[in-house]
Amino acid sequence: MSSARHYHLLAVLLSLLAAGVFIPGLGGGFLFDDNPNIVENVAIHVSDLSVDRLLNAAYSFEPGNGSRPLAMLSFALDFWRAGLNAGSFKATNLLIHALTVLALALFLRQLFLLANWGPRKAGGVALLLAVVWGVHPLQVSTVLYVVQRMQMLGTLFLVLALWAYLGMRKAQIEGRPSRHYGVLVVLLWALAFASKEDSALLPLFTFLLEVTVLQFRAAQSGLQDMLRRGYWIAALLGAGVYLCVVVPHYWHWGVYPGRDFSSLERLLTQGRVLAMYCGQIVLPLPSMMPFYYDDLVISRGLFSPISTILALAFIVALVALAWCFRRRAPLVCFGVLLFFAGHFISSNVLNLEMVFEHRNNFPLVGLVLAIGVSCVGMLERREGAAHAGSKVAFWALAIVGLVLVGATVSRSYEWGEPLRFAERSVELAPRSERAWLLLSGVYAKRSGLDPASPDFGRALALSEKGVEATDSAALLSNIVIFKTMRGDDASHDWERLLDRLRKAPMSVQNKNVLWVMLGNTDKGIGLDPDGMIELIEIVSARSKLTSEQNLRVGAYIHNETKHPELALAYLRRAVELSRVGDPGVERMLQQLREAGRADWASQLEVVARASELIPAKRGAN
Repeated sequence: MSSARHYHLLAVLLSLLAAGVFIPGLGGGFLFDDNPNIVENVAIHVSDLSVDRLLNAAYSFEPGNGSRPLAMLSFALDFWRAGLNAGSFKATNLLIHALTVLALALFLRQLFLLANWGPRKAGGVALLLAVVWGVHPLQVSTVLYVVQRMQMLGTLFLVLALWAYLGMRKAQIEGRPSRHYGVLVVLLWALAFASKEDSALLPLFTFLLEVTVLQFRAAQSGLQDMLRRGYWIAALLGAGVYLCVVVPHYWHWGVYPGRDFSSLERLLTQGRVLAMYCGQIVLPLPSMMPFYYDDLVISRGLFSPISTILALAFIVALVALAWCFRRRAPLVCFGVLLFFAGHFISSNVLNLEMVFEHRNNFPLVGLVLAIGVSCVGMLERREGAAHAGSKVAFWALAIVGLVLVGATVSRSYEWGEPLRFAERSVELAPRSERAWLLLSGVYAKRSGLDPASPDFGRALALSEKGVEATDSAALLSNIVIFKTMRGDDASHDWERLLDRLRKAPMSVQNKNVLWVMLGNTDKGIGLDPDGMIELIEIVSARSKLTSEQNLRVGAYIHNETKHPELALAYLRRAVELSRVGDPGVERMLQQLREAGRADWASQLEVVARASELIPAKRGAN
């Protein structure tokens, strides 16, 4: 590049162009986890920018008990700016993605310079690899999936933190002051952690930089020794904490709550998942990226299915090969190790979903780096001169980038319209419960929930077809609801639904059937009260309801069925699980007195007083 200014201008331009390939997907709506975290999360629906409202929004991520405040705050600002306009939220994601491409170009350039590449080669290859990362089709399900801004912000600040770390280490290698870079690393790491918790892995990433590219170099021998000893001690301590604390805490020899697999089965399956990710990265065909993976076959043993042992062997061989060549090809080794390190949390013993494409947002940096540098090296050797080889490599990477652009534009187009996306999802994952639910739901929404609409009949027919393919309890509940709304006899469908819920794992989605059904009764849909009581009994027997949830089902049974006496048991559990002075419980007691149930209120007050004497009962889950 002729100058730093021209380089930075070109980097900005290419970053914007990389983000622009996702524009065809801006027309798609909110999706899946967008609904509970954005659409239904009233805390981020701010009408003004008062401090109290913004703080409430920032700490409203319920699954994480208020974690990810930076991402949640950004959602609130988008709502304040444009309301629940999915396109506006996605436009912000595109801007964040462009900034990440720019940050990645700066990080890779610094990395290549520290690996003793020439400035021209370092700048050109860094730009191209950053763009390849930015336009990869696997990024579609991160950039256009609004809630994954959490992952995107985490990646942005992680890349910036690594860039600052390289700046610090470069200063230390050259014997210059580096403290200001160290402060910047900590600040950027804090911002990454405020976006998503897996950013806690930054020390692991910097350790990998040290053992491959940087090799603990420093102008002062004392600092070099301190870095080497400090990192290896920290690595040993981290391994000890992981093996002695984390694994025992999260390990389940039996199935996880709400799942149908154990910790061992999860780890075995993750081998296949990581191998699948590698395949999607190397051969990025949109037809290999269905978005929904809830139909994934669980590995029950090393040879069940046989792809389990093959995938694990592939991973071990790849990591071992990279490690053996860490001296000759430190950048390639770093890239391979970075990919697997980036998946360390999501592919571990935590009770998480098996597969999500957005988990590759940061780890993708590693494989793009490893593959890109390998290609540059091979072309240089083949051409016999570094300059000629770099020129060929530059154009080869540019062609790869253009191919990726075409695939990403195609996939973004699929995401750009809800019905188109839903139909494509079912086509790519015909045994996915979530894909069928989405397609049925799109038609239901198009019908305006008018039973006379042809789209309403289509939604019902698709639910039936989806049940045949997946045996889904959620789709069965849709059938019950749709037939009740249309006035059809749903007694047989009730039997199928209840039988399925007795046998299926009580996953979050299956448990959610109860709340969907109760929500529809709140809208005036006359679902069979006896069927609802049996549904409540099955779900409450097979899972743990919170105090608030027990209050809700108790209120329904008391107010909407012919067996109000059954409500007392749920109200009692609600009191036992509540905290002292719970306003929901206080309101319930008052409502019971007003309804002529003063005897119940007295009994529950006794339970409340007894619970206050046993703190362990309060706050149970």
